[in-house]
Amino acid sequence: MSCMSCVNNIQDHISKLPGILSIKVDLKENQGTIIYDPSKFTGETVATAIDDMGFECKLKTDAEAPKDGLNVPKSDDFTIIDLETGKKTPSPPAKTPEPDPEAIVIRSGTPDYKKCSLSVDGMTCASCVANIERKIAEKPGVQSIVVSLMFLKADVTYDAAMTTAEEVSGAITNLGYPSTVLDDAVNGDTKICLTIGGMSTDNCARRIEGHVMKMKGIDSCEVNLATGSALVEYVPASVGARDIIEVIEKLGYTAELASNEDRLKKLSHTSDIIKWRSAFLISLIFGIPVMATMIYFHWILHTPMHPERQSPIFVPALSIDNFILLLLATPVQFFGGRNFYIQSWKALKHGTANMDVLVVLATTIAYLYSVTILVIAIILGWPSSPMTFFDVPPMLLVFIALGRWLEYKAKGKTSEALSKLMSMQAKEARLITRDADGNILTERGIEIELVQRGDLIKILSGEKIAVDGIVIEGKSSADESFITGESMPVMKKPGLPVIGGSINQSGMLIVEATHVGADSTLAQIVRLVEEAQTSKAPLQQYADKVAGYFVPAVVLISSITLIVWLCIGIWGKTEKFHEERSSWEYTIRTAFEYAITVLAIACPCSLGLATPTAIMVGTGVGARNGILIKGGEPLEITQKIKTIVFDKTGTITEGRPRVVKIYATLPQPILSFKSVVAIAGSVESNSEHPIGSAIVSFSKELLGNTQWATVSNFVVSAGSGVSGTVSNLSSILSTSVVSNLNNLHLIDASELRSGTLKLESNEVEFSPIFDESVRSLEAFDVNNLNVVIGTEKFLTQSGVNIHSTVHNVLSMDRNSGNISILVAINGHVAAVVSIADQVKPEALLAVYTLRKMGMHVVLLTGDNAKTAEATAKKVGISEVFAEVLPNQKKDKIKQLQTFGAKVAMVGDGVNDSPALAQADVGIAIAKGSDVAIESAGVVLVKNNLLDVVGAVLLSKSTVNRIRINLFFAMVYNSIGIPIAAGVFQPLGFSLQPWMAAAAMAMSSVSVVSSSLFLKNFRKPTTRQLKTSEFKHFRHHLGESEVTVYKGIDIDAKSPTKNVAFVGGGVTKYFAPRKVTSKRIYSLEDSERESILSV
Repeated sequence: MSCMSCVNNIQDHISKLPGILSIKVDLKENQGTIIYDPSKFTGETVATAIDDMGFECKLKTDAEAPKDGLNVPKSDDFTIIDLETGKKTPSPPAKTPEPDPEAIVIRSGTPDYKKCSLSVDGMTCASCVANIERKIAEKPGVQSIVVSLMFLKADVTYDAAMTTAEEVSGAITNLGYPSTVLDDAVNGDTKICLTIGGMSTDNCARRIEGHVMKMKGIDSCEVNLATGSALVEYVPASVGARDIIEVIEKLGYTAELASNEDRLKKLSHTSDIIKWRSAFLISLIFGIPVMATMIYFHWILHTPMHPERQSPIFVPALSIDNFILLLLATPVQFFGGRNFYIQSWKALKHGTANMDVLVVLATTIAYLYSVTILVIAIILGWPSSPMTFFDVPPMLLVFIALGRWLEYKAKGKTSEALSKLMSMQAKEARLITRDADGNILTERGIEIELVQRGDLIKILSGEKIAVDGIVIEGKSSADESFITGESMPVMKKPGLPVIGGSINQSGMLIVEATHVGADSTLAQIVRLVEEAQTSKAPLQQYADKVAGYFVPAVVLISSITLIVWLCIGIWGKTEKFHEERSSWEYTIRTAFEYAITVLAIACPCSLGLATPTAIMVGTGVGARNGILIKGGEPLEITQKIKTIVFDKTGTITEGRPRVVKIYATLPQPILSFKSVVAIAGSVESNSEHPIGSAIVSFSKELLGNTQWATVSNFVVSAGSGVSGTVSNLSSILSTSVVSNLNNLHLIDASELRSGTLKLESNEVEFSPIFDESVRSLEAFDVNNLNVVIGTEKFLTQSGVNIHSTVHNVLSMDRNSGNISILVAINGHVAAVVSIADQVKPEALLAVYTLRKMGMHVVLLTGDNAKTAEATAKKVGISEVFAEVLPNQKKDKIKQLQTFGAKVAMVGDGVNDSPALAQADVGIAIAKGSDVAIESAGVVLVKNNLLDVVGAVLLSKSTVNRIRINLFFAMVYNSIGIPIAAGVFQPLGFSLQPWMAAAAMAMSSVSVVSSSLFLKNFRKPTTRQLKTSEFKHFRHHLGESEVTVYKGIDIDAKSPTKNVAFVGGGVTKYFAPRKVTSKRIYSLEDSERESILSV
């Protein structure tokens, strides 16, 4: 269904069928409710009737059927039938409308899955997480849910036809965890919250909603009179926040953006830190006197063992120490432990248990036992005061509250990287308007959220660049280190992009906003990092599963401990056990003490925090270093990679052709080399081909051209070259300036000399090669030149004579994998231009390091075999798959995976996206296509291949830290619980409950602190990686053998182990490989040239 006409069509057609009593179709919910006569229809036949109309229709299950709102007609001739069981129910009395849960609900179409983010408060441990995930996953319409204890949020994927984000949020709130919708925007929409003033009645709210909804690009607008706020969802490409505010203000109301500081506070756990600090201080106020009382009466006077030393008060059974402890423990139990009681009650109310339940059980049992035994002693008139546990609640809560306080402070540090990224965003922007001459008419400061696409923003020196955009005016340098990790400033001038959040260092810039709000680079990085830190690694899913059963298991162990020690006290008549006293009072107290100690020491928090804290710190460190890892799963899998596949163009190479060599074939007196370069640039400026663009860029950089000579009769021969007539060259040469003195000496001397032309973008080898036959030519008329530029074959067909010296140069170029272009003027070859997509300077070092780490490195490219082989030799890759189609790239990745090893794919283009998605870990270059970035699990912001090495090392460090954390958590509970249960009591070693509480609190803090060690991670630098072994390897690079396959070579066998370096041995960098397929040689020269279009 797409519109109300579809709805009316269905309702009109189906309602006319005999036996249909009522039908109501909802376009928004994508479903219909139908009541029918079961003697004439079944649910399936009704669905089929709708299906026959051209709509996809299926029956919803009973669990999905609405529970209210169905008006049952007043009729005696029908029954309601349960489609699952076939059970018939008589029609209800005529007094209805009454809700009927068994009415037929028809739903059309496929599931409409959407994703929302919800805030979730009140979670304290992994048991809370497991409880929410289990309960909400059972809710109809919820497809998946991932809850983050660290972020106090949940990401839910749901079927919009069956439930809403608000309903899911309400369900979580009903479980005892207050929840609100953070983000439910889809299809790239943006949501803003506005604070509105001046509303007095509900009509005001409706009026605002009506006017805002009339605006183009507005999806929804909800105005709340009680809170004086509005939530607006809109398409930023069509409308902006400033437009919305202006419409509201024109109606006579005030409107401004609501504060966005809450998100940063939640990340830093500010409210939780304050809450637990207060709880700790309250408990400490009473805990210190409790400790002093214990030290004096129990440890100095030993009153529990020597009743005669007690000081009774009022009655003999009430000693002064028990009286003081009762007074101190009571307020702590009911005020200091308030948070624990609230959370444990919410958990128990819904049939689950968490860490708070253990704390409440321990303190409540200790307190109630003490009060009960003291009352019994007073009533029965005991001659001495009994031993009590009044010291347990204050001491337990002191250490637990202290542990929670320190834990949340540490948690705040784990999200430091994300908080810093969010704080990088400028708070305000300087909006300007200009006249047709570029003069500034107005200038005013606005909130950053109000900036819209196309706005002109003025940025002064030292200010943060407000938004992503293009420089319109001004020249400066920007510090983009927060994005790329690169400390060197980046030059900014008209036409170049700027990144919002970077620092404008020197001059004033005027920038046109291109990406604002959620579309900005910074916002997308924040979203990627946040999603990564919210997602769960496989190790964490296992830990959460264990934590879900942990609390019930601990309660069971505590109960068993109580029973066992009671049995030992009653029937264990050993002298050792009764050497001090053998009364039943001592037996009960000992049994309860060990049972309470078990409850106090058990800690599911350390288990639940082991993985997410490490992932948060790890992904944050990665973001700081320009490595964006999209979640726990790619972070965990990356360290398992054994085969890594590189795309060539844009990944191993720069991704754009450049002139790398140029040969002058005409002496200066006939035609100066400057003239040849200017002529080639002028002709190619009319071409849009990448090779032509490379020649144009070379000419501009060498000569400083701002304009070109006149070109007439311009003709493009697709796949071969271009031609034209050049005139007015003299005026162009008079304005050209060779800025570099070295270049001037090489190309402007009377006799040309070999050397290196140093340009801003790269260096170009220059050599003069003259054939004796051209020295007798007369000087050319620079104002009337016939020019042909293209392949050797094209020039031959155009009647150009190519002498043997040029043939030799062409042969050498082909062997090196370069593209050779000839420039002919007036029928004579004037220059040979060698063009190549240059290998990135760090590619060789990156491949060497990965191979030394034990990885099998493969080059996978759609380029021709010869070029691919030449590139592989330059970077040290020994296995190449060339001339591979995009869909074949995916198949090759799949084939490598069948060998059992984890495979990573590194790419940048749209054609790489299927392979990136297929790989166990896809690694995308941030400067590549959006599709590739979306398909990848890791994004390299800096476009530096050494970050692939950094990503692998970071993954290994993070997973190792997770394993250490989990090992510590497991060992702690495995050893701590038996000790607390009194297993080692016969050896004279046991714990008091307060000692167990201190150990439990410190276990969580130690796990979080352990994860913070990851902040010390530093990715290796180029200097560190350029070892003597690497230099030796680079020196012998030309001796390596490269095996080239055509296509994906489906018969290729599993890669052998010797493709990577073994250990530290460097005597043979490339061990001999068994050739498993026929060698594929390059295309014939004629075939290769035919695919070139200049």
